[in-house]
Amino acid sequence: MHTNDTHAHLDNVAKRVTAVKEVRASKPNALLVDAGDAFSGTLYFNEFKGQADLEFMNLMEYDMMTFGNHEFDLGSSSEGHKALADFVKGAKFPFVSSNVNFDKDKNLKDLVRDTITDSPENGKIYNGIIKEVEGEKIGFFGLTTEETADIASPVDVTFSDYIEEAEKAVAALEAKGVNKIVAVSHLGFDDNPAYDNDITLASAVDGIDLIIGGHSHHELKEPVVVTKDENGKEKDPTVIVQAYQYGDYLGTVDVEFDKDGKVVGQAGQLIKVADKQEDAEAAAMLEKYSSKIEELKSTPSGGTAVEALENPRDKGDTTKPSVRKNETKLGNLITDGMLEKAKEYNKDTVIAFQNGGGIREGIDQGEITLGEILTVLPFGNTLATMKLTGAEIIEALEHSVHLAPAEHGGFLHVSGLKYTYDSSKPAGERVQKVQVKEADGFTDLQPSKTYVVATNAFTAKGGDGYTVFQKAYEEGRVTDLGLSDWENLRDHVKNLGTVNPQIEGRVVDVAGEKPATLTAAQFNGTANNPKTHTGDIVVNIADGDTLEHAIVNGTLTIKGASNEELTISNITVNGDLDLTGLTGSEFNLNAVEVSGETLL
Repeated sequence: MHTNDTHAHLDNVAKRVTAVKEVRASKPNALLVDAGDAFSGTLYFNEFKGQADLEFMNLMEYDMMTFGNHEFDLGSSSEGHKALADFVKGAKFPFVSSNVNFDKDKNLKDLVRDTITDSPENGKIYNGIIKEVEGEKIGFFGLTTEETADIASPVDVTFSDYIEEAEKAVAALEAKGVNKIVAVSHLGFDDNPAYDNDITLASAVDGIDLIIGGHSHHELKEPVVVTKDENGKEKDPTVIVQAYQYGDYLGTVDVEFDKDGKVVGQAGQLIKVADKQEDAEAAAMLEKYSSKIEELKSTPSGGTAVEALENPRDKGDTTKPSVRKNETKLGNLITDGMLEKAKEYNKDTVIAFQNGGGIREGIDQGEITLGEILTVLPFGNTLATMKLTGAEIIEALEHSVHLAPAEHGGFLHVSGLKYTYDSSKPAGERVQKVQVKEADGFTDLQPSKTYVVATNAFTAKGGDGYTVFQKAYEEGRVTDLGLSDWENLRDHVKNLGTVNPQIEGRVVDVAGEKPATLTAAQFNGTANNPKTHTGDIVVNIADGDTLEHAIVNGTLTIKGASNEELTISNITVNGDLDLTGLTGSEFNLNAVEVSGETLL
């Protein structure tokens, strides 16, 4: 049995207990394993810091767990990883972790046992564990995504290369006579391969028979079997499973081996927890926790949502909307509140960013409660301002959409800014037209100009891989205002009273759209103020005989015929120049630069 990414969702835990008991009734030797991210996500975590989740995990008699990235969310708090250490010490099960180094963390280092054992102690962390099931030895080791350094606050906890550490763990287990090996993985099923994922792990490391996965919240309704290595050659099968999120499912998988430890059969399913009856003992246990937060959950914020503000995820279907790749009404509401609050402390703030991965839930129609707000923004981030050039902002926006149309937790929701991008273009070359809202309305972002930008401190320090922000932080261009993000949202909805944000075209993917067609008058700038055009454009010269003083960040196509000889002068094209559409016109080129080369 396996779970992952439960994120402190305990309202359904009494039904999960029933599901576990039912499986054990038919298969008494079944193991129960968690692939990480029990921390962060609801008021249960805000209030009890993992201890409520732990009591139920102990009740269900988990056999082991590995660490998710969110287990390290509290590292930069005044107490550091004390809550995680308390969670580990209180567990009536051990932890497996092969690529995480705890040696420099004062709270966790003494809990580590740098070994592989068949006699693990509860509340300790091991490189690997050997369990015996029906007379057969099964080896387990754990992996946590290296991306944790970017998307959480591990501080003194560091992460090693997952492929190298997996190979070491497999070799060590095989040296102990184990030929049935399980990786308990918080890497993500098919996440960004620049970091790590289960598909790559399965193909690159020989000897892993089963991967119990987490992190990407995939709803794998049946196991995925990888039978080819990284070179496309046949290999022994590796079975991958993952059970979605929030304890909505209890995953189960049975694996059949031959005498040499090769997988010859497998079957798995996701058991829908909502379909079960509550376990009476667990329901009574939950009451002592749920009653304590009920008052907090029901406290009115002062705002009322005209309609439900959804927080969609695409579950791996790139055709569906997601908070991690699309503008949402809720994202607009949050960033508007950030910008409004930041302006109170720095009137020059003109833009706000919020990473989509930090928005965890939606808001129901009607009265907005404090509990809803805390659940939407559960990580306790503070508001920060940054001084960035326009060029740095464009670099950040490129990172925001570099995986589109796939999800990315670092996708930025924006306020005070709007832009288009083309997801069909190579990563790093996608951002098209960028405009910022200033006193006189929206104007083109100027690469050399400095802007004040608000975001949460996690993102401002380089979270989600924003090295451009990290650089600004290290250079002293970031100011942490110390204002909690949920309090900012609470104040914003209270000020609004009636809450009715809309989709406004702040972030638009233009992939597949035809280039804009301009007249010469629309295209031309002046010598003192050249006009900048972002993205591919077409200019029809039927109404003019001069194209001049412009910068095109894309392909410039000129077509049609002018009444006079056409003059093209003082134009820079950072892309291609296509003149094949000109008919019956002579033309002169003067100071025209295309892709860094001056034509005339």
